[in-house]
This record gives sequence, structure tokens and C-alpha cells, in this order.
Amino acid sequence: MTGTPEGELALRVHMMPKDTNAFGTIFGGVILSLIDQAGYDEAHKHGLHRWVTVAFDKVEFLKPVFTGDVVSLYTRVLHAGTSSIRIGVDVYADRYNSNDTIHVTSGSLTMVSVDGSGRPVPFKDPSTLDPRDRELT
Repeated sequence: MTGTPEGELALRVHMMPKDTNAFGTIFGGVILSLIDQAGYDEAHKHGLHRWVTVAFDKVEFLKPVFTGDVVSLYTRVLHAGTSSIRIGVDVYADRYNSNDTIHVTSGSLTMVSVDGSGRPVPFKDPSTLDPRDRELT
């Protein structure tokens, strides 16, 4: 393994042929989407609100990701304000053709907790989610 993941495992995904570009590697946009999802997973732990991504602060693609790799995304809080959280995300790939785990991407993003009208709310406030949004029938 190259490097040791920091933070908590937020997401693991098998990379499929539909995720590739013309060069046979995984689209950077697919990785960005996974970073966004992992960031939401971390933010949601801090408050039951709608969370929106307001910025990708930095993303660095270190190594390519290939079809068949399993990517694991680890998250950690870099800074917490009142209604926003800056989250670091490290992406590792378990190579499909070896036992190697490679650090392939690092990034950070800022997420803001919002109410139903899209206005920022303190994430420590009581939930602004409508419980009827997830009723089981």
C-alpha cells in the first residue's frame, strides 16, 4: 500500500467500463462525483439537514484509476464552522490485477447545511428535514 488512509471509510466502488474515457482510464469527473458523495456522507454525520456542495477547494489526481479497480474514499473534517464544513477526501484504488493499494487522488470540498428554502442553517440545530420525505409505506 502506498500511504495510509486517514479518516473514516465513506465509500467503496467498483470501477466499470461505463466510467472510462477514450484512453481507458476512469474519467476525472467520475472521481469528482465520488468525492462529492463521500463529502456528503461525512457532512451528514454532523447534522440532519440538506447539505449542498459550495466548493471543491482542491483536487489533485495523483495516479490513474482503471476499470476493475475498487476505489475507497476516506473522509476527515478539516474545518467546521457554524453552517459549513470543509472535508478532506483521499481516494485509494485496489488494483484489479495485483494486491496493490495506491493513493490515487486527494481533494477537499466545502459543504453547507441548508433548510428547505436553501438558506444556510447551523448544522448543530435540530433537523430541518421533513420526516415525511422518508416515510415507509
